[in-house]
Amino acid sequence: MKPKSRNVLDDDRIPRLLLRLSFPAFVGMFVMTLYNVVDTIFIGHYVGPLGIAALAIVFPVQMLAIGIGHLTGMGGASLISRLIGSKDNRGAERGLGNAISSTFVLSGIVMIVGLSWMDGCLSQLGASEAILPYARQYMQIILVGVFFQTFAMLLNTLIRAEGNARIPMIGMIVGALLNTALDAVFIIVLKMGIQGAAFATVIGEAISVMFFVLYYFSGKNYLHFKLRDFVFHWPTLYQIFSIGIAAFGMSVANSLSAIFVNRICLAYGGDMAVSAFGIIIRIAMFALMPGIVIGMGLQPVVGFNYGARRFDRIVKAIYISITSATFFCFIAFVLFCFFPEPFISIFTSDSKLVDLTSYGIRRLFSGVSFVGFVFVGSTVFQALGKAVQSFVTSTARATLFLIPLVFILPHFLQLDGVWWAFAFADFLTFLLTLMLMVPQLNHLRRERNYQRRYENRVRVF
Repeated sequence: MKPKSRNVLDDDRIPRLLLRLSFPAFVGMFVMTLYNVVDTIFIGHYVGPLGIAALAIVFPVQMLAIGIGHLTGMGGASLISRLIGSKDNRGAERGLGNAISSTFVLSGIVMIVGLSWMDGCLSQLGASEAILPYARQYMQIILVGVFFQTFAMLLNTLIRAEGNARIPMIGMIVGALLNTALDAVFIIVLKMGIQGAAFATVIGEAISVMFFVLYYFSGKNYLHFKLRDFVFHWPTLYQIFSIGIAAFGMSVANSLSAIFVNRICLAYGGDMAVSAFGIIIRIAMFALMPGIVIGMGLQPVVGFNYGARRFDRIVKAIYISITSATFFCFIAFVLFCFFPEPFISIFTSDSKLVDLTSYGIRRLFSGVSFVGFVFVGSTVFQALGKAVQSFVTSTARATLFLIPLVFILPHFLQLDGVWWAFAFADFLTFLLTLMLMVPQLNHLRRERNYQRRYENRVRVF
């Protein structure tokens, strides 16, 4: 094993370090989001509203695959960052190998179950008779390539956990650009319709995964593992899953909420409402991205410094991240609540669909300014290894607030109730996260002040 050099996370300039980690994460996530958004754009213009509705129906399944990548990726990243901070590189390498092997097993289970129960699954997801043929064609290909989706998410997160944000950015850019080019070829030139979009997505993700694998064999990576690291080590898996379950729970909760929203939209607004929700979800990916990537940049900083017992750096990084995430989410609120039509028109030229989506997005995005704080708070708990708080803040929005509100409000407000449910859920989740974050921040400040007093006494003697 080659000797370890000084880790980039040792940088004392917190604002520069956060920018160094968050900006590549932003670029990487931006192009990763293009996988779904570009598919929707091409399908919207060359297949039509039913194609967009099919993508919305299959989206919860893709969220489940992403959730597996988050389960092992975020859990593994938290463990790896803390172990690197405490100088236990051997344990970090074993965590890396166990995260990869467990992802392989879980992805195989999703593929087998999904393919064997596809039509029944699509019916439960809310597909109408008109939407079902499109959804079936798209979902079958996505399930066959589910390994690439989960591993793209996993390796992206794990590489960033060791302080390297540039490689994940490049890998996702390469995959997304290829996806965009193949969308044009498969859908416009070869006229493969929604199947072309699915093939383009899987191939793009496969190229990203190959790029990440080559990085681990290049010798330039900070952590180096052996074959024995892939053998399940139950204490290591427990640490990965106990933290990663929060991120997985958030993905599953979002998947479940998307299923319920699709079904309620179908009941109160028909196929066109499902199409509108599909477009709104794609726009929301971009609107919420700043808060997410700031949290992604914060995670290794908090984890590393917690392992190194540098509490002053943790507190400073958290406050900077909360301020930045809230600012960007407020900008998203202004843009998409007051000027939504230009963004919606990117996905469809159907005037009725544009009007319905504009009406819905203005209500749905009313509470988006609060979401940045929620993302940062959840990431802080993950990075500190606080499994319970992390799970609660990650899943509360969908399970405690959104799903009940989606069931209740439409009885009084019809389709309007679906859109307002999101805004109310965002605000309530903000209040819950605030209640949990204040004691944690107070604890970190006390640890910081105690450490400063101790260091001052040492200097005196």
